[in-house]
Amino acid sequence: MSRYYSIPEALLTRTDFHRDNHYVPREYLKTWESSPGRVWTYRILVSHEKVPLWNEKSIRGIAYHSHLYTRLAVGRETDEIERWFEREYETPAESVLKKVISNDRFTSSDWRILVRFLSAQHVRTPARLVESLQRWYKTFPDFFQNTLQKAVQKLESMKARGEEIISAPSPLTEYFPIRIKTEILPGQEFGTIKAEAIVGRGLWLFAIKHLLTNTAEVLQKHRWTIMSPPRGVEWFTSDDPVICLNYHNPNKYDFGGGWGSKGTEIFMPLSPKHLLYTQIGTRPPRRGTQFSPEQAEIIRRCIAEHAHRMIFAADPDSQVQNLRPRKVSIELLRDENAQWSTWHDDQTTAERNMMGWLENK
Repeated sequence: MSRYYSIPEALLTRTDFHRDNHYVPREYLKTWESSPGRVWTYRILVSHEKVPLWNEKSIRGIAYHSHLYTRLAVGRETDEIERWFEREYETPAESVLKKVISNDRFTSSDWRILVRFLSAQHVRTPARLVESLQRWYKTFPDFFQNTLQKAVQKLESMKARGEEIISAPSPLTEYFPIRIKTEILPGQEFGTIKAEAIVGRGLWLFAIKHLLTNTAEVLQKHRWTIMSPPRGVEWFTSDDPVICLNYHNPNKYDFGGGWGSKGTEIFMPLSPKHLLYTQIGTRPPRRGTQFSPEQAEIIRRCIAEHAHRMIFAADPDSQVQNLRPRKVSIELLRDENAQWSTWHDDQTTAERNMMGWLENK
């Protein structure tokens, strides 16, 4: 077994492989069931104007991509990330979501589980993937350059002090294959060092693991509540349901709030009548408190605007098309579908090429 990977053999030989990765958990969407196993769906990108605004879809058949979280370990595919989501976040939240719907009393453990569920849902969606990749493509060249310069300076200092320099594999390579190349021409004292990495699925999964096992703990320090809509109003949800809102006024707000930024409002719909909510640095209203009609309209607008490709509801909501008009483009839809159809093959090929280089070193 390669020294770079440590996945148990049992995870690599299972026959019940999680191929279709639901980035919005099915148990979560069931709180919006319109009929058994189905939910009303509004698509933001459609091929033609005649496509109905709302369609009742099977929960099993929406909000997933094949091999979204699959990765390679020891040269073989593993679904351990999907199973980790299920074991650590989805399954514990199922009983708590039932308590939410029935308005049962919460324990401190229930709150912790629910906030963990929110944190996982915030980082695991295609919307987060797209945003992360766009940011990394811009920032990684400078990041690598600065990191390599610091590494060279450290090695030079160690050499000057006569310290032994030991090469060791980076722990990042378990999710994020990276290779370092050095080249010294014959007769030369100095050479070049270069880092190569794949900005893709492996890096994204590494970032998810890091955020959820380290950074997400800050969310537990905030004071959370569950808010209700005013009479006659319901919450819908989306394929990117966690919103971090910086709100100033109806014409000035953004979704760039941080998990620890004072004043940021973080919320996630849990059912048509329940919304998990905090405003960082403030004491929240009592659980079950209703938003005013004006506040609820802002919340609904933000949920709709923050959606990536789909909005889900227990019943067709006539206001959604005004809050988030559809985009009609058969070319864009075909291009996006084509990219997802080759996602797994493209990522796997790149990962195998990198791993082959690492394992031959």
